[in-house]
Amino acid sequence: MTTHFGYQQVEEQEKARKVAEVFHSVANRYDVMNDLMSAGMHRLWKAFTIEQSAVRPGNRVLDVAGGTADLASAFAKRVGASGQVVLTDINGSMLGVGRDRMLDQGFTPLAAQCDGEKLPFPSNYFDIVTVAFGLRNMTHKDAALAEMHRVLRPGGRLLVLEFSKVWKPLAPLYDFYSFKILPVMGKLVAKDEASYRYLAESIRMHPNQEELKKMMQDAGLERVDYFNLTGGVVALHKGYKF
Repeated sequence: MTTHFGYQQVEEQEKARKVAEVFHSVANRYDVMNDLMSAGMHRLWKAFTIEQSAVRPGNRVLDVAGGTADLASAFAKRVGASGQVVLTDINGSMLGVGRDRMLDQGFTPLAAQCDGEKLPFPSNYFDIVTVAFGLRNMTHKDAALAEMHRVLRPGGRLLVLEFSKVWKPLAPLYDFYSFKILPVMGKLVAKDEASYRYLAESIRMHPNQEELKKMMQDAGLERVDYFNLTGGVVALHKGYKF
């Protein structure tokens, strides 16, 4: 079986290795590049995700593919000592950066290196599950969404923050930025042009807003809706388990 890695077709087992290479390469400069390539907008997108989660003290939160722990750290502040935040990532380099960040902020992180398609957590356990800019890198997105649904408790909600289909009038400018400017930034700042070329390609291969909504519904989530952010550059999808 083959799948896409950016615009390439690769064997399914090869994609996981290639994605791992990308994130091992960029882990130490990941946050700097996020600020540069989004002009800081990613912080607003993530803050909006936190607000939409309606997180409360005492909640149990799972951050899948949480990487450098932007969301996990913000959730930890909200859930307090009575709550629980679990940070996961399949990539050890990214997870290490996130775990260290949470320690530096005074949190004792629960961190697990695991595959988002095979979550090692009990069913019906978490109040909130989030995945931010990680779903598009997963080989079997349907399996990952089904796993996130499984570990949610009844009444819990899943939030998926991901690059999406940009507003059509913005598409030519967005394409120029993605394929001409972004790889150069990756080369100069992260010393890795290829990984940021993959980033631009992976965004184009990811399901659009309506397609992802349908995938979440097929995984068992209900009342699924989405918010287009920054002209559809990014969309936040939210669904519930009942």
